[in-house]
Amino acid sequence: MKKALIVIDYTNDFVAADGKLTCGEPGQAIESKIVELIETFTEQKELVVFANDVHFEGDLYHPETKLFPPHNIFGTSGRELYGKVKTKYEENKAQYISLDKTRYSAFASTNLALLLKERGINEIHLVGVCTDICVLHTAVDAYNLSYKTIIYKGGVASFNKAGHDWALGHFEHTLGATVK
Repeated sequence: MKKALIVIDYTNDFVAADGKLTCGEPGQAIESKIVELIETFTEQKELVVFANDVHFEGDLYHPETKLFPPHNIFGTSGRELYGKVKTKYEENKAQYISLDKTRYSAFASTNLALLLKERGINEIHLVGVCTDICVLHTAVDAYNLSYKTIIYKGGVASFNKAGHDWALGHFEHTLGATVK
């Protein structure tokens, strides 16, 4: 196992039409690409990680409290994986790693780097939402940790089209990531 797929924040609150901080249709449009990649990585016996934002009701100290409405609250349906991605996860969850993150990056204050190092992984593939927030910050940390990084244009989305487009260019031209 030398590569890992990291599925970032593909939850109801970020993707469903009635989600608390939804990308809406752009987020829903990437579902089949994410499912395809989960299937491919699973068949190839490569690591699949689901990194999901978690917040707690009434937390006044988290920096996002001032920036965004409450979302991905622990114990709510908004925090559950969205659609067919949830189905794929449920089918093979014993093979996958699920981790909670409290910051934008999947590396910040998690054991993701340790999990990847233990498995000899030096290449990560990123999909999910939001392109210009959590995917971007994860990619920046991956760059700083010297991971080869691949981002799937058809597997990322945002509620901010300008931010999405900017991030795709930044991945490639500033972080040296491959954008497919």
